[in-house]
Amino acid sequence: MEARTGHMKTFASIPQWRCISYSMLLVAAVGASAGVFSSSRAVIQNGFTISSNAPNKIAPWVMEHTANGENAECFIVVADQADLSQSSSKATREGKGRYVYDSLLNKSRVTQKPILTWLRERGLEHRSFYVVNAILVKGNREIVEALAARSDVARIEGNPLVPNRLPRPVATVNALQPHVPQNIEPGIAYTHAPEVWRLGFTGQGIVVGSLDSGVRWTHNALKPHYRGWDGTTADHDYNWHDAIHDSPGNPCGTDSPEPCDDEGHGSHTTGTMIGDDAAGNQIGMAPGAQWIACRGLDGHLETTSPAMLLECMEFFLAPYPVGGTPTQGDPAKAPDVTNNSWGCPPELGCSVETLQSAVEALAAAGIMMVTSAGNDGSRCSSIDDPPGIYEAAYTVGALVINTDTIADFSGRGPVVIDASNRLKPDITAPGVDIRSASNTSDTAYESEEGTSQAAPHVAGAIALLWSAKPALRRDLERSRNTLNYRAFHISDGMCNDGLAVTPNNIYGYGRVDILTAVRPIPRARPTPYPRPTSP
Repeated sequence: MEARTGHMKTFASIPQWRCISYSMLLVAAVGASAGVFSSSRAVIQNGFTISSNAPNKIAPWVMEHTANGENAECFIVVADQADLSQSSSKATREGKGRYVYDSLLNKSRVTQKPILTWLRERGLEHRSFYVVNAILVKGNREIVEALAARSDVARIEGNPLVPNRLPRPVATVNALQPHVPQNIEPGIAYTHAPEVWRLGFTGQGIVVGSLDSGVRWTHNALKPHYRGWDGTTADHDYNWHDAIHDSPGNPCGTDSPEPCDDEGHGSHTTGTMIGDDAAGNQIGMAPGAQWIACRGLDGHLETTSPAMLLECMEFFLAPYPVGGTPTQGDPAKAPDVTNNSWGCPPELGCSVETLQSAVEALAAAGIMMVTSAGNDGSRCSSIDDPPGIYEAAYTVGALVINTDTIADFSGRGPVVIDASNRLKPDITAPGVDIRSASNTSDTAYESEEGTSQAAPHVAGAIALLWSAKPALRRDLERSRNTLNYRAFHISDGMCNDGLAVTPNNIYGYGRVDILTAVRPIPRARPTPYPRPTSP
């Protein structure tokens, strides 16, 4: 798909951020500080410490987009970040979430104060984030250089508007016509989810989160499973957030007060996680689970930005009311697992380090972040975009149903963009000709293909796993190991130095098999002592 280009106007739609003009006094102050960049040591000036490493703190994207007097949206990443290492000692999922939320929020409140004061004094548009201790600022080169000079600023990164190539309906399928199938969707059966349902586990008690283009919440296969629907009335507080604040012509508008899907991608992926209309359309892995959502992909423009993504991750860490703020967050209402069928290419200005910190914060809170491997196969090391490259993300490749063959578009490892040589994907799931909910009407379905369709199969599988084995809930390492080691292993030598082993950089540990994962591990029978022979 052809990439779209444009410039976000994130601040323009948020009332509390004032439009400003830069004063001559500000320019003079910045100019006075510019000479410190060549100093070999830090000095005190204008009440804060000036860093001699300031020029190296500014990302190339920021330099490019603040050239010739232009203003750009930039993240001011604070040097002092929260330490979340003690989260593993918290015994309960609620304890983990509360500890992480409080640690991040308190750290940002204390350490951002001096920078926020500086910004307010100059009337600069800004917004605080806490999931990564950072402040989104709109400014020119002089502003950026003055902020980079501060010792309490670690780095300055961009907020690019990046394209996301969303899957298209499979050409051979009439995508818009309602259809009642005779059987459970083949991809769901391929993972052995129906056998788990028959054991009594359908995902009950588990909440999944969708970071996508939104959700058509009134769809017949989705509405009964929405956490904000009690069968009679809807309550969207803590269950829905819209991170799209500026998108001219968007069919959902902006800051939508209720779930809406402007493209269809999010309805499709959510359907694969939990969908079932109780009338034969069994499209979801975990129909007993509930869903909540955050719109962080602008499906109308097929774009996203780091700010949108971080805003959604903050909402999932501690959901808050519609129209509220992150300081009203309640980590007890966080989803157990989130599906992330999106990418943020570093070559277009997305920061690998900052997005990684956010993903790791959700993991510290015990939230499983399932991600797609991307559709840039079949070359090796084609998994090269966040979040699929991260160790803390559970990355899913796409299989052709009933063949155990990797889809030609499915991204491959190893990950080399961060020099880790990390094995990816972690696991594979059905991703070709996947039928699920459409956003065109409450009874419409369509078939699509992509790793976007594979990832929600695994997110739903985790809901089934935690429904069947509650002790694993929020224990991400043991949960991943359970799915990995009990997958249907598929060996392959491509992208793996020719060694046909499992795991590998094509299939990871193989095809997810949720039935095997939830079954008790058979205990080996002890070898009986030999009976004594009669004399």
